[in-house]
Amino acid sequence: MALSLRRGPKKPSKFEQAAEGSMTLIEHVRELRNRLFIASIGVVVGLIIGFVISQWVFGILKAPYCNLPTSVDSTGSCEFITLAVTDQLMLRLKIALWVGLIIGAPVWLYQLWAFVAPGLHRHERKWAYVFVALATPLFLAGATLAYFVIGHSLAFIMEAGVIGEPTKLEVTSYVGFVMNMLLLFGGAFEFPLLLLMLNFTGVVSARRLLSWWRAVVFLSFAFAAIATPDPGPFGMTLLAACISLLYFIAVGVAFLNDKRKGRGKELYEGLDDDAISELPEERVPVGASDPVEAPTLIESPAPVEKPAPLERRFDDMT
Repeated sequence: MALSLRRGPKKPSKFEQAAEGSMTLIEHVRELRNRLFIASIGVVVGLIIGFVISQWVFGILKAPYCNLPTSVDSTGSCEFITLAVTDQLMLRLKIALWVGLIIGAPVWLYQLWAFVAPGLHRHERKWAYVFVALATPLFLAGATLAYFVIGHSLAFIMEAGVIGEPTKLEVTSYVGFVMNMLLLFGGAFEFPLLLLMLNFTGVVSARRLLSWWRAVVFLSFAFAAIATPDPGPFGMTLLAACISLLYFIAVGVAFLNDKRKGRGKELYEGLDDDAISELPEERVPVGASDPVEAPTLIESPAPVEKPAPLERRFDDMT
C-alpha cells in the first residue's frame, strides 16, 4: 500500500494574513504584543552590551572637552565634577540605554516595520525601504557634524568666559549637552528626506518645493543660530550650509521623479486659484436614450369567497 506524501495547503503567514485583512482585532493585538516583547528583548540585550562598553563611549563623548587646554588642571588630567552620589551610576545607565537603542535598532525597527508594512501597498513598501536606508546615513552624517562643531564651540565658549583658567564641568550636564547636540543635528539632516516623501507621495511638486528656497534658506540659518551653542559664525554657517545643500539635492531628485512620472503637464498648470479654467473645445453630442418599456401588469387573483357564518351552515344541514 503506497503512502501519499502529498502535503496539504500551506498556511498563510501572519504577514500575509494581515495584508489580506483576514486577521481579527484580537489577533492584531496579540501580534502587537509579541512584536513589542521581541523588540524589548533586543533593547535589553543592547542595554547589557552598552553597559559593558559605556566607559569606552564616555571616552569618546568627553574628547571634545578634554582636548581643550583650559580643561586640563595643574596635574595634566581632565576631570569632571559630580553633584550627587548616584550621578555616575545614572550617567552610565543613561549611556548604556542610548547604546542599547542603537545596537538593538535592527531588531525593534524590523518588528515595527513588520507590524506596519502589511497595511501598505507594494510600491509604498519599496519606497519605504529606500527612505529607511537613507535615513540612517543622513542621521550619522548630522551626528558627525555635531561632534565636529562641539569641539570648536567649546573652545570658543571656554576661552571667552570670565574664568579663563582650567575649568571643571559637571559631568551629567556636559553629557546631556553633547547628546542633545548629536540628536539635534542628526534630526535636522532628516529634513530633506521629509521633502522627498511629500514629493513621492504626490503632495507637492518639485516646482513648488523650489519656490520655497528663500524661506528654507532663511529658516536654515535661523535654526542653525538657535541650535549651535557658540555665538560665533562658524558652527551656524556650517550647519545652515549643509541643510541648504541637502534641500537643493532633494529638489533635484524631486524634479527627476516628476519627469519620470510625467508630472508638470497638467491641463490647469500655471493657473491662479481664482482663474476660470477653459472647457475643452471638443464636444461629444449626447443622443436620445433608448425607450423604456412599460412594466407588465400582473393580474390580480380572483377574490376568494368568504365562508358562510356557522349558524347558516347549521340551518342548511337541518
